[in-house]
This record gives sequence, structure tokens and C-alpha cells, in this order.
Amino acid sequence: MKRLWLARLLIGVVFFFNIQCAVVFIVQPETYTAGFELSGAAGIGMLRGMGLLFLMWNVPYAVALSHPRRQRVSLLEAVAMQALGFFGETLLLLGLPGGHPALVETVGRFILFDGVGLALLVTALWLVANTRRVV
Repeated sequence: MKRLWLARLLIGVVFFFNIQCAVVFIVQPETYTAGFELSGAAGIGMLRGMGLLFLMWNVPYAVALSHPRRQRVSLLEAVAMQALGFFGETLLLLGLPGGHPALVETVGRFILFDGVGLALLVTALWLVANTRRVV
């Protein structure tokens, strides 16, 4: 039972920070447009769109949070999504041309953010994989 609650806590931390990021991109996009080398209405629209995507992507996280053992498929989906973000952003960073320090810094933050989230979700998965079935 303790493992189940610890798994929930770990998933909850990732879910909270993902949702927090989504909300600030929607509510205060102008604060973050420069980090993506965007500006004006197009930049604001793009960041708000990213915020909406972040909200959509977090549906499996919310389902997994409800009961990580019973909702193992959702937890596996969340792990896969987090891994895609981490490895995709790493490839994105490696492919950036020189002369874009703000973009490099922003992508680096996403790599760190998603890497920590991936570690927490994998730990949560391990915790529920090693527990007796709880009804």
C-alpha cells in the first residue's frame, strides 16, 4: 500500500509540473516567447497552442494518478510520452544550428524537465510492478 501511494506521489509531482507549465503557457505566453525565438501574435498563439497540447498530453497521467496499479496502461503511456519528449528534445538540441543561445537554453530546460519526469515515472512504474495486486 505504501508503494502505491509513493507511486501516486511521484506521478502527481510530474503531473503537477506538466499542468503548471501548460497553464503558464496559456495564461502568460508572452513571458516565454523569446526563449523560443518567437514574437508578436504568432508567438503568443504558438505558446498558447503548446499549452493546450500539454494539457491534452497529460490525460494519461491523470488516469494513472487515480490508481497506478489498476491503470497500468495509462502509466505505461505516460512513461512512453515522457521518454519521447526527453529523447526527442535531445535530438532537437543536437540538430540546432549555432547562434541560437536562447533556443538552446529553452530546449535544455525541457530536456532536464522531461528527464527528471521520466525518472520519476519509471520509478513509479517499478513501484507498482513490484506490489501485490490491490483491489
